[in-house]
Amino acid sequence: MPTLHLDLGSRSYPICIGPGLLGQRDVFAPHIIAGQKVMVVTNTTVAPLYLERTLAGLTDFQCDHVILPDGEQYKTLETLDTIFTALLNQRHDRSTTLIALGGGVIGDLTGFAAASYQRGVNFIQIPTTLLAQVDSSVGGKTGVNHPLGKNMIGAFYQPQLVLADTATLNTLPERELGAGIAEVIKYGLIRDAEFFVWLEQNIDALRARDPAALSYAIERSCRNKAEVVARDERESGERALLNFGHTFGHAIETGLGYGVWLHGEAIAAGMALAADLSRRQGWLSGADQQRIIDLLTRARLPTQAPAALDSERLLELMAVDKKVSSGKLRFILLKAIGHAVISADFDARMLQTTLDTCRTEQPLALAPA
Repeated sequence: MPTLHLDLGSRSYPICIGPGLLGQRDVFAPHIIAGQKVMVVTNTTVAPLYLERTLAGLTDFQCDHVILPDGEQYKTLETLDTIFTALLNQRHDRSTTLIALGGGVIGDLTGFAAASYQRGVNFIQIPTTLLAQVDSSVGGKTGVNHPLGKNMIGAFYQPQLVLADTATLNTLPERELGAGIAEVIKYGLIRDAEFFVWLEQNIDALRARDPAALSYAIERSCRNKAEVVARDERESGERALLNFGHTFGHAIETGLGYGVWLHGEAIAAGMALAADLSRRQGWLSGADQQRIIDLLTRARLPTQAPAALDSERLLELMAVDKKVSSGKLRFILLKAIGHAVISADFDARMLQTTLDTCRTEQPLALAPA
């Protein structure tokens, strides 16, 4: 079982990756206070598939569970209150452990609940989607959405363990798989050019769910993220690079309505727009931009923003992005594949051209749901 470690001093934790990890008592036990309660938080899609198997590895503990509705549109304060109510009704105290069993929405909600309940309790991440396994479960970002902006309410709060059972990807819908691949591609673009070349050679194997290819991509993605987070836990500098494509992507998600496009789909389009702006700035070569578009296309991901959102609306939404500093919009842009930079030094006319030209009237129909 490959195990990485995110090095944060006394708050360091392992990231366990491999098939068949759900239900293994010896994986969970060292990270839960002996004799104490556990609350598993999951959703209506994941519970029938993996809740029973997860509980089988927790027989040494008193376990409760709460099943939430599935979807980005439920990543709200109202849903968060459902978790708090369940904890209070079952008399969970400060020694309890919350376990997030699901994708990024469940992980973000559960982590924020853990950060807030009785001013902080332990929690464990069990990501069941590719996107969550390679990105949202690692690094301690938790939170909920607001109608005016994505992930605007939350906390940095690290888990005790991330357990990525790769066998859960066998039940993942095609669109969800593609959404995760978008975040995998991101690591190659921002800091790992060698990995990007590997992805160009193996993208078909990833789409076909080849176990060896998926395991390698997950481990390398997690290693990239762990290295960045260890140096900049609270996103004061380098960690912002992990948001490549997200300023555009979050605007698309918010503008369309949460859940219309999956997070990874919006980020894929956002990365394509960021690459276009990088080229117009004279930083990224046309050849590298084309390689990016080609790989996203082969991954069956969007490379343009939806025409339903005009440039004025996108700019309005980007103005409330978390990367805005002192009222100035900042982007993560590319100098080359594998070399990203944080910059507020961009030509506003070029941004306008990118927003005006990188849009499509085509409906999102990339893979079956």
